[in-house]
Amino acid sequence: MYNLNLQKLENQIRLWLEEDIGTGDITTMTTVPLDQESKGILHVKEGGIVAGIPVAAAVFRVVDPELEFRPMVADGDRVEKGTVLAEVHGNTRSILLGERLALNLMQRLSGIATRTRQYVDALEGLPARLVDTRKTTPGHRMLEKYAVRVGGGHNHRFGLYDAVMIKDNHIKGAGGIPQAVAAARSQIPHTMKIEVEVENFNQLQQALEAGADIIMLDNMKPADMKEAVRFMKEKSPHILIEASGSVTLETIKSIAETGVDVISVGRLTYSVHALDISLDLNERKDQHL
Repeated sequence: MYNLNLQKLENQIRLWLEEDIGTGDITTMTTVPLDQESKGILHVKEGGIVAGIPVAAAVFRVVDPELEFRPMVADGDRVEKGTVLAEVHGNTRSILLGERLALNLMQRLSGIATRTRQYVDALEGLPARLVDTRKTTPGHRMLEKYAVRVGGGHNHRFGLYDAVMIKDNHIKGAGGIPQAVAAARSQIPHTMKIEVEVENFNQLQQALEAGADIIMLDNMKPADMKEAVRFMKEKSPHILIEASGSVTLETIKSIAETGVDVISVGRLTYSVHALDISLDLNERKDQHL
């Protein structure tokens, strides 16, 4: 539903498992019988929005294709403390090998989805679109942006390669907004848009005159932002307007009420509170044999 690239994910999982397991899980290998089988129960210790069920399934699948992963909820579900998220059945050693990686990923992704849903709820009834930024954990961008979608948000550009975003340092390097826009326009495909970050009305007018497709209002006060939106809609009705900079749950509604089309929030993916999720072994199958 949320378009996760499973082949790329499994390649990353192999690297993460190698980092964690190294030459072998010495504790499990010396304490747990080789042929023992168990049921692992993944449950959440606090309420929130679940994200990462297919990610956890992929972890256990890479560890041991014989493990059986049974989801009890779906990504995007709101759950309460104590909810069982999934069960994994099979070799005990294999379950323990994948446990920490599966939990680490699910906890962070669920934390991102939970925070994103809070921002989405704060925008209820307003047309502005909530998007993330590139402020992601290196190596985890695909998953963290996936979690934003699970939480009800949308993705901004994925990297430096898929959109032109002219910010303050680009403007300084190019010698000004008109020069930066003209240089980019002369070299990019006709299908690619140009976004310019502005901090004041002088820069705003320059960006409009230069032919920017998207204008980002950076760290503007809501009153100034509202006037900027009114001005742009009169001059260029089809231009897309983004707001960014220190957006919080307390300020996002007033920002949306200025009439901007998009609000980008870095807080969706950095310094989030990871949801507390555990895995407990229960009812070893060999107890009933």
